[in-house]
Amino acid sequence: FRAREFTKLLVDLGPAFIKAGQALSTRPDIVPPTVLEELAQLQDQLPGFDSKLAMACIEQDLENKVEDIFLEIDKEPISAASLGQVHKAKLRSGEKVAVKIQRPGLREQITLDLYIVRNIAIWFKNNIGIIRSDLVALIDELGKRIFEEMDYINEAANAEKFKELHSKNTKIAVPKIYREATSRRVLTMEWIDGIKLTNINAVKKLGIDPNEMIEIGVSCSLQQLIEHGFFHADPHPGNILAMEDGRLCYLDFGMMSDITQQSRVGLIRAVVHLVNKKFDKLSYDFVQLGFLSEEVDLAPIAPAFESVFTSALEIGVNKMDFKAVTDDMSGIMYKFPFRLPPYYALIIRSLITLEGIALSVDPNFKILGAAYPYFARRLMEDENPELRNSLKEMLFDEDSLKLERLDDLLTSATKEKQLDTEKILDQTIDFLFSEKGIVLRSELVNILASKIDSIGWKTVIKLNDKLPSKIRSKTIEKSSKINTKQIFNISSINKMFNTSKIKPGFKRKIFFKKLPKILIAKDTYKMGIGLMRKTSEKGLIRLVKVAAGVEQ
Repeated sequence: FRAREFTKLLVDLGPAFIKAGQALSTRPDIVPPTVLEELAQLQDQLPGFDSKLAMACIEQDLENKVEDIFLEIDKEPISAASLGQVHKAKLRSGEKVAVKIQRPGLREQITLDLYIVRNIAIWFKNNIGIIRSDLVALIDELGKRIFEEMDYINEAANAEKFKELHSKNTKIAVPKIYREATSRRVLTMEWIDGIKLTNINAVKKLGIDPNEMIEIGVSCSLQQLIEHGFFHADPHPGNILAMEDGRLCYLDFGMMSDITQQSRVGLIRAVVHLVNKKFDKLSYDFVQLGFLSEEVDLAPIAPAFESVFTSALEIGVNKMDFKAVTDDMSGIMYKFPFRLPPYYALIIRSLITLEGIALSVDPNFKILGAAYPYFARRLMEDENPELRNSLKEMLFDEDSLKLERLDDLLTSATKEKQLDTEKILDQTIDFLFSEKGIVLRSELVNILASKIDSIGWKTVIKLNDKLPSKIRSKTIEKSSKINTKQIFNISSINKMFNTSKIKPGFKRKIFFKKLPKILIAKDTYKMGIGLMRKTSEKGLIRLVKVAAGVEQ
């Protein structure tokens, strides 16, 4: 009840306090879980302001009469938020546009409100010992972002950068910015006819599958986070529209954020350690990512991670409930001395919002399940040395190749529609014949030797069965009845050899194209010799055991 009252109070206090509440809703290191739930419901919607003030703002900022800029403009706004409102209009050249106009006096009001909020934060910092995070730094970061969001020239630059980064993605649309009708307080962009993804029936009437739109949105969000390091931090239902031509359109680029290459690699590495249940290493990842200081004792944190993630991982990454996991993580972050970097808070907000949109389309949607194939693809394709080590760490335990992990990784990676199969095969060959691939080469020789041995033994059994009963070997017959499952149903080997058959995209022509590269590798000859030796050894040992009547 108190949490609900607190949220209502923030709305009553105005734009700066609404933004502060939204920022706190992604900070489990500062706010208890019960308050987080209420703050997450905080809506950035306020009544519109007088259209005369809006038109006056246009004329003042663009230094021209409204009628000289626009052929027509709706006097009533189509939407209004805490920072501004949007009007539908048509330029003199005939193009339909959306015109975003800032609230009058907003900069002065925000400045005063932030000054008050910052002083409250200073008092909390000096008098309330239980808050570990630097509230003053949080308010300063919030202020920086609000002023960036109020600068529509900055938003126009963000939109153009986003459009350029995703220019090769034919499924993503970004409105054109009309710079000649844009200023610090007025933003004019292309009018987009589209449907909110949450309006499922309307999306279906366009002849579009809502689930496909969600797939495009998840894929695009992951590209933003991991490939480009420049992401849309506010993908609420009103900012993502399904278009009639099947594209997904992003709107409102006021709240964007950057992630460094090091942080992007760190996030993928953390996913690897999470999937492998290496909770001690996961704890260290959080130090590397800036969530924990190097002085923090990690000993009690690893068991806390284990208690949160073990049961979730048992059902598989594809079925993990992101909201439930983040809620549990919130408890850990509030309990231990975590300090969340600003980019992480925005990532969580972005993904939770995206999952909320997806759940309105598909109640069984799991964003971690949708995201894991992308992470698998990056792990398989990325040439970054740290990720190459992470791939090795994913596939090996104490120098033993874990084929079930390889199978899972390939299964997940090939669910990604943009998977570059040829590139994966190239990198697999490069890794296989590199110095670091010596263990993998040895393991593959053992696997192939076992496979050849099992095929050979199966052939011997079949031949023995076809012989007349007088000359049939009873020892071989007895051995085949005892242990055929042990010989032939070696699950890891079956997985290894069935992988290329069940994965779409692994075509024979690609393999044969790379065959010369495999044949000329200097270690191919060594592997061949080793394979013959291992196969001979296994065959000899088997014959001795059969002759001695030893069960296999």
